[in-house]
Amino acid sequence: MQRPHRVVVLVLEGARPLDVGIPTEVFHPETGFPYEVSTCGATTDTVLSSGGFGFAVQRGLDALSDTDTIIVPGYAPPGRPIPVEVREALRSAAARGTRIASICYGAFALADSGLLDGLRATTHWDAAEKLATRHPQITVEPNVLFVDEGPILTSAGAAAGLDLCLHIVRRDLGVTAANEIARGLVTAPYRTGGQAQYLPKTSSAAQGETLAATREWALTRLDQQVTIADLAAHADMSRRTFLRRFTEETGSTPLQWILRARVDAARELLESTRLPIDRIAEEVGLGTGANLRLHFRRLLDVSPSAYRATFAGRS
Repeated sequence: MQRPHRVVVLVLEGARPLDVGIPTEVFHPETGFPYEVSTCGATTDTVLSSGGFGFAVQRGLDALSDTDTIIVPGYAPPGRPIPVEVREALRSAAARGTRIASICYGAFALADSGLLDGLRATTHWDAAEKLATRHPQITVEPNVLFVDEGPILTSAGAAAGLDLCLHIVRRDLGVTAANEIARGLVTAPYRTGGQAQYLPKTSSAAQGETLAATREWALTRLDQQVTIADLAAHADMSRRTFLRRFTEETGSTPLQWILRARVDAARELLESTRLPIDRIAEEVGLGTGANLRLHFRRLLDVSPSAYRATFAGRS
């Protein structure tokens, strides 16, 4: 029997409780998927959190030497210097090929360890400028939910850590597994890394106004031709206003968003059914198998057949 994928959450002084809780929930063995999760700290003492209480971590930095994935939650204040031994442990883990991800202000720990040099990265929007100024060798993207640079991943603030962790599950086990975990956590199963953070704007939609209902409506019609005019009519907006609002909320155009949704629907069918490629293309509104293969290659850098061989039956 294959051993579980080991995830260690590195809890640093001033850790933000939500950031710590997200990976411990997503990767908990009770989800039924092959993960095990534990916590560690710079020492095995109680680690004080930003909320005024403490985390009783299970291990010290030795935990980072025998794990598969390290998650570094955010800590306050952002940019607080981390202990030299933490930087060395993170660098050693990265050199061994360990996957390392940060949530929110945790990006500063990766940056201070030199792990983000030459890469794209993100953090909470209110600290993005500080990260970019302190580390000019990093391409900071302040408007996205998460950035995947292969073995190094970073996410924006708070709940964006959930999007990042579910993205990691999709990478490891496929869409079906990530969707099942998301259902258990009662959260949206998929928000793309390019979706915009909710930044404060000088001029914005009325309080509470959102296009979520229109996006949900579109997801039920992926097998049909859905135009921008259709979407704008459903949202009861002019085409121009709809396009602006949609891009503000998702970080992409409506047609890009629908295309990605169709590819994700195809991924789930490839994992959970034995339908032919051409039939799946029809089911998700991509028309032909050739069209599905084209978009799979462009978005995922893999063929549908290779994707099915990797993920079918895993969940």
